[in-house]
Amino acid sequence: MRSEKAIVVGLTGNYGSGKSHILNLFKEMGAFTINSDEIIRELLKEEDIKKEIRELLGDEVFTENGEVDRKAIADLIFKDAYLRIKLEDIIHPRVFKEIERLISTLEGKRVVIIEVPVLFERGYQNRFDKIITVYGDETTIINRLKDKGIREEEIRKRWNSQFPYRKKLSSSDFIIDNSEGRDLFNQVKTIYHQLSKELKGDNRGDQKTGGDNKTF
Repeated sequence: MRSEKAIVVGLTGNYGSGKSHILNLFKEMGAFTINSDEIIRELLKEEDIKKEIRELLGDEVFTENGEVDRKAIADLIFKDAYLRIKLEDIIHPRVFKEIERLISTLEGKRVVIIEVPVLFERGYQNRFDKIITVYGDETTIINRLKDKGIREEEIRKRWNSQFPYRKKLSSSDFIIDNSEGRDLFNQVKTIYHQLSKELKGDNRGDQKTGGDNKTF
């Protein structure tokens, strides 16, 4: 997905870390943003994908109207790593194809931020120029998700399918701390400013770039 038109950045983090909210903050700064979950929602309406999902997971993951039941899918695949990977193998190539199409439509040079939940888990690091990982302390995230009606059992089930934060943080170019009380706006602003400099070929900013660079 590397492009002469853009610096392409993967935005990731574990379940409940607040990636979508931070993606919106980057959009407000002027970045071109892509939410992979929104792409998936549209893909799941396509009949050829429905057919493949039915063959993999069965009729029980479809509603009476023949639409994909995402909650039923989540309940199934987070109990079975094999099924989760097979489902991702169906969907992810199509997601990246759409991302590439969107990037190809850009006019002028842009900072592109793409929300990718399983970036590290699926080994997608080399598809991006830079990687940002969002994290928050466990208590904060659990409380936020519980406020949305999600049970702690479900939260931990999803976390167990993802890489530990320590491994993600050590492999990221930037880190955003979304724990309680942290100033997200200024963290995002600092990172966007640095990415904009690099897009223009100016690497003389206040921060160094590369895997050892962390922004809190």
